[in-house]
Amino acid sequence: MNMTAPSVLDPSAGVYRHISTRYDAAHGALWVFLCPGHRACFSFELLADLGRFQNGVEALAGRGEGERDAVRYVVLASSTPGVFNFGGDLSLFSRCVKERDAGTLRKYAVACIDVIYRHIAGYGLPLTTLSLVQGDALGGGFEAALSSDVLVAERRAQMGFPEVLFNLFPGMGAYNLLQRRIGVLQTEKALLSGKMYRAEELHAKGLVDVLAEDGAGERTVYDFIVRQAGKDRAAAGIHRVRRRLAPVRYEQLLEVADIWVDTALRMGPRELRMMEKLVRAQERVAVLPARQETAEFPPAR
Repeated sequence: MNMTAPSVLDPSAGVYRHISTRYDAAHGALWVFLCPGHRACFSFELLADLGRFQNGVEALAGRGEGERDAVRYVVLASSTPGVFNFGGDLSLFSRCVKERDAGTLRKYAVACIDVIYRHIAGYGLPLTTLSLVQGDALGGGFEAALSSDVLVAERRAQMGFPEVLFNLFPGMGAYNLLQRRIGVLQTEKALLSGKMYRAEELHAKGLVDVLAEDGAGERTVYDFIVRQAGKDRAAAGIHRVRRRLAPVRYEQLLEVADIWVDTALRMGPRELRMMEKLVRAQERVAVLPARQETAEFPPAR
């Protein structure tokens, strides 16, 4: 298994700016790494790159059986040391609240929902989605991690929803994703606590499926895939059953987003100062540039 120089599909394709991809044909694992710009959050630009990537994955559903079945796992990870993702673009939120710009806030919420919903739905393919969290996952970053069928996290990772600190809540799927794992009461407790949870705590709660040793996240993902050998289709089938019997519905996500926009616009000066303080803290975190070997997946026919 070559993890240092994985296969790159179609090097002639256009290069992403805010994500990188690699495809490990031996394991049927398609990796997508978040590589944001100066701040490790979900910007419009990052969401657009993810959308283009997801278009390619979904296109496999219309291809021949061999191509369609080539990808058995889609793995969401990060290239930022110590950070999976800080979540929503707080700088954008702050500006929109000050300018009473509900339209841009809703446009952003819908862009997030479009990306997270496709991942939750498994792209309409018989595959398993995984998240690998090797650092902090806050707010929308935690939502993104929870959107996978299987969440793998290193022990040092911390996850939580700090939105309550500025009198807001995570509005792009957190409630839905938590509820189907831990129930309504525990979901609301987690959302209102503002607490950062260690990966070990979340593993005990059933929110982290596989606990990895620090620095061994990728190896743990591959170990999981190897253990699934011979039963990967059964597992993918079970995940499809979960999506059918405990669905996260797109229409509900949009309804929640409207409540989120309304709540955001009610923030006052104190909440905005807290939000801007978090923006400054996030900007102090160094972010690696996108990997140069990145190419769009899958190649056009």
